[in-house]
Amino acid sequence: MLDATLKNQLKAYLEKVTQPFELKASLDDGAKSRELAELLETINGLSDKITLSTDGTDPRTPAFAINRPGEDTGVTFAGIPMGHEFTSLVLALLQVGGHPPKVSDETLEQIKSLDREMVFETYFSLSCQNCPDVVQALNLMAIYNPRIRHVAIDGALFKPEVDAREIMSVPSVYLNGEPFDQGRMSLEQILAKVDTGATEREAARLSEKAAFDTLMIGGGPAGASAAIYAARKGISTGMAAERFGGQVVDTLGIENFISVSKTEGPKLVTAMEEHVKDYDVDVMNLQRAVKLTPAETEGGLHEVTFESGATLKSKTLVLATGARWREMNVTGEAEYRNKGVAYCPHCDGPLFKGKHVAVIGGGNSGVEAAIDLAGIVGHVTLFEFMGEMRADAVLQNKLASLSNVDIVLNAQTTEVTGDGSRVNGLNYKDRTTDEDHHVALDGIFVQIGLVPNTEWLKDSPLELSAHGEIVTDDKNMTSIPGIFAAGDVTTVPFKQIIIAMGEGANAALGAFDFMIRH
Repeated sequence: MLDATLKNQLKAYLEKVTQPFELKASLDDGAKSRELAELLETINGLSDKITLSTDGTDPRTPAFAINRPGEDTGVTFAGIPMGHEFTSLVLALLQVGGHPPKVSDETLEQIKSLDREMVFETYFSLSCQNCPDVVQALNLMAIYNPRIRHVAIDGALFKPEVDAREIMSVPSVYLNGEPFDQGRMSLEQILAKVDTGATEREAARLSEKAAFDTLMIGGGPAGASAAIYAARKGISTGMAAERFGGQVVDTLGIENFISVSKTEGPKLVTAMEEHVKDYDVDVMNLQRAVKLTPAETEGGLHEVTFESGATLKSKTLVLATGARWREMNVTGEAEYRNKGVAYCPHCDGPLFKGKHVAVIGGGNSGVEAAIDLAGIVGHVTLFEFMGEMRADAVLQNKLASLSNVDIVLNAQTTEVTGDGSRVNGLNYKDRTTDEDHHVALDGIFVQIGLVPNTEWLKDSPLELSAHGEIVTDDKNMTSIPGIFAAGDVTTVPFKQIIIAMGEGANAALGAFDFMIRH
């Protein structure tokens, strides 16, 4: 199951293990159990600190726990953690084996201090790029707190369980048998939910910080680039972000980032974060901006208030809050979100294996989604509002070659329908005939562009375009002196990662130039 290169890499990682541990497998006579047994036997042979037992009694098979001698660490994988979850497996092996995690001592103490029994279950898919963060965070919590247990479950292998719980989006997390949350979550976000008072403590701590020279609001490519360029100037630099990486975290294939032929969003975000950490940048995560209070006088301090209650002040600001997926805003969409209405085909596509799904949108994102889904689901119907698709010709040609894809043009989606618990179809109007139609469906993937994250600026004096984007000049300064903006949140015409990075650099240099002149 592991090729020679992967075996050598894993063996090198396992040399970091400092204490023995056991792989305890629960197997049956099925093919997947044989695959898991082969994987575990391979891992067992790569280190003398590992032992393998096949006398596990987990009701889910195939499954395996990773335990220390005489100690149940509470870490279990139900399924075969390959694909995106292979990294989760490697980290679990290392951490149970005594290798320290890359988190702060403060975070570890917060985990250890949680004083209630918690059993987490995470349903993932091997193609989901958002799932590993959740799996790794909960594994870490289980390893460092004996009151916490975590089982990571491959939804594709335990379909009856997934159907019984009506799980239609991954990652889906349950706590003590009840729904806890869905979607990508960081360790910080999970701790904020289970640690009562953590948000208030952090807000108070942030509000006591001294004013920055430059403060970035947003942690995507634009914000990260701006932070690096500002810190290199030797000025005090902060970054407050709802989540580091922004929407890039949810992007799977990236093939137009110059000098890198192909990468994935999470990998690029990890590299960006490591680069930012090379500099003296105060990174503050889980901070969603809700109010901008500009300086009363030129040269004064601008203030940003966050949903947590924290406030931060700075001489200059770079607003880089990015954009999010545009919603259809039709009846039923909100009701059936994560119950058949999805926005990430890579994450949720495997849950619709063999079923009929729709993709809304004929741009590059929509056509790429339809192509990916066509290899997983039974049938794809792509709906495009206009009379022709807007995707690149090479993508359209690929889509046209697929036998299980239909394309409906001039289609205006009017309603998402369902049975109360999950999607069962959609209604649309033919814009050429005004006729109404219904299509029976099991899932709907929405891919219709982006909306700038500027709602929090609506009551500020900052100039916004008719589309809600921040208006900037050639130095990326906004209509308010000392406040700059960069990336997808601005009027820059092309929303691309590499453009956002350039805009972030330009904004930081503009902010520095403003400071030395004022």
